[in-house]
Amino acid sequence: MVTALNLLVEAFTNPGDGIVVQSPVYFPFFWAVERHGRVLLNNTLLEEDNRYSIDFEDLENKLKSGARMMILCSPHNPVGRAWTREELERIGRLCLENDVLIVSDEIHGDLVMPGYTHIPMASLSPGLAATTITCIAPSKTFNLAGLFTSSVIISDEKLRKRFRETIDNVHLSPNIFGAVASEAAYREGDAWLDELKIYLAANARLVQDYFQRELPLVKVSPPEATYLLWLDFRSFGLPDGEITKRLVEKAGVGLNPGHTFGHGGEGFQRLNIGCPRAIVEETITRIAAAFNE
Repeated sequence: MVTALNLLVEAFTNPGDGIVVQSPVYFPFFWAVERHGRVLLNNTLLEEDNRYSIDFEDLENKLKSGARMMILCSPHNPVGRAWTREELERIGRLCLENDVLIVSDEIHGDLVMPGYTHIPMASLSPGLAATTITCIAPSKTFNLAGLFTSSVIISDEKLRKRFRETIDNVHLSPNIFGAVASEAAYREGDAWLDELKIYLAANARLVQDYFQRELPLVKVSPPEATYLLWLDFRSFGLPDGEITKRLVEKAGVGLNPGHTFGHGGEGFQRLNIGCPRAIVEETITRIAAAFNE
């Protein structure tokens, strides 16, 4: 998927063009923009009581300031939002009005929590389908990351032709084994995925309840999607480096430091709960012991 993002930036923008991202966000988004000489336009998400929303006034200004592309993370990694239809329609309308191509990273689209729904951006209207490029992969859903296989869905024929040429120019060949595994997962994996989502929801509830009871200074952003939890350590008043040091040296736990996800991530840590419950239990017990000293 990261390869796809970089190729899409190369195919559809030029050096100096503006690309909108919404931090705190998966850090390869920044690399895909800045390492190709494009201009990062950061539409920082708004946070209130550990729940995130979109700053639409700022987004509109960024889209009007010369943006050529918006890389949307939907569902959002790391803050766990499954964007609502209203939010997506508003993003789509602003991008259409300003002739901005949408690249929608929907790799976590299968992994929504009970009560929430993932809505593909391209499904909202024919107009948005024509100006949206959707990136998906079986890697998160079915634990197939080692097969290095993803899919780029492009409805518009001209855009699709241009992207094919970009792929051909770098001699990027498909992973045949990964393609077969992806098809098998998508065709036969529904029952397994249903059970997985139940398991992940229970893991998320375990973490939320445990921290509320044993370490209430750590706040957990309400998870709507993904298997990643966004933990707020700001109440300790420590810089990211000190938080990470205590997690590693005292708890023996390696999380993803929030500052790596860009502006708005300072003071947070990202926890992966896509693992056996016993590991989640040991992890949060160690964290509580290290920060309750």
